[in-house]
Amino acid sequence: MRPAHTALAVGVTAVLGVNFVVIDVGLGHFPPLLLSALRFLVAAVPAVFFVGRPKVAWKWIIGVGLALGVAKFGLLFIGMDRGMPPGLASLVLQIQAVFTVLIAAVFLRERPGGVRIAGMTIALAGIGVAAVDRGASAPVSAFSLVIVAAACWGVSNVLTRKAAPPDAFNFMIWVSTVPVLPLLALSLVFEGPGASAAALRGLDWGGVGSVLFIAWGATVFGFGAWGYLLRRYPASSVAPFSLLVPFFGMSSAALLLGERITPLGWVSAALLVGGIAVTSLSRAAPPDTPAPAPEAPATPPPPEPSASRTPSSARSVG
Repeated sequence: MRPAHTALAVGVTAVLGVNFVVIDVGLGHFPPLLLSALRFLVAAVPAVFFVGRPKVAWKWIIGVGLALGVAKFGLLFIGMDRGMPPGLASLVLQIQAVFTVLIAAVFLRERPGGVRIAGMTIALAGIGVAAVDRGASAPVSAFSLVIVAAACWGVSNVLTRKAAPPDAFNFMIWVSTVPVLPLLALSLVFEGPGASAAALRGLDWGGVGSVLFIAWGATVFGFGAWGYLLRRYPASSVAPFSLLVPFFGMSSAALLLGERITPLGWVSAALLVGGIAVTSLSRAAPPDTPAPAPEAPATPPPPEPSASRTPSSARSVG
């Protein structure tokens, strides 16, 4: 990878890591579901008018929009609003890589193999250590919501793999149009019109800046630059940089918000990141195929979609 592109990859992961701190700031200005809705509204408009028509079927755009935009980000923002520290959230959310492998094994019949199973076991041990470490400081409900958000991210990864979008940036912009109305409706029902109106009436530069950073920095720039790198280099060259996201998330939370990282927290981070590295960077075993009937000649299976444009290569960014 060229030095300029290496710097770009590191820059993207830094933006995505710091984004967790910005989300925490934004939650001080908006209710979580409203903030999530505004994030996708600002990300989609006006970009949707310049990216061209969708390049995959609408069923995939809607499916990913609901799983990623409504479920994953809605639950993540609620979990952080209920007390999940941003640095810890940036780390725990990466367990989505394990959920992605498990869901793909069930629905795509991709056998994880021994190395990936070992990696998932290590990562899950890291989650267990993080849960013990944060048991007294982070509410269990908030921790659980982020875990469920990671599972929803895994669902969206598998849906995106099935969609195999030829243009990741075009796909992400159109996906961003889907969650806006559902999230606004959920905000009105669960957060109330009064809370939304109060947040909008009290809008200041801190609130505006947080929405712009989350929408244009993390979503438009983050996914756009990541897709650009994936078009130029193999996924195996780009994907390892995503492991820097929790590093930047935890570091920025410690520096900017004073979030304390305990020795046990570092142990959980090492286990989780190490396990995800093994899980993400090892190859899946080929799916089982039935033996051909004796009277019929064997025919080769259809080729797998290219992995360079699938979420397995970008699933650890967020």
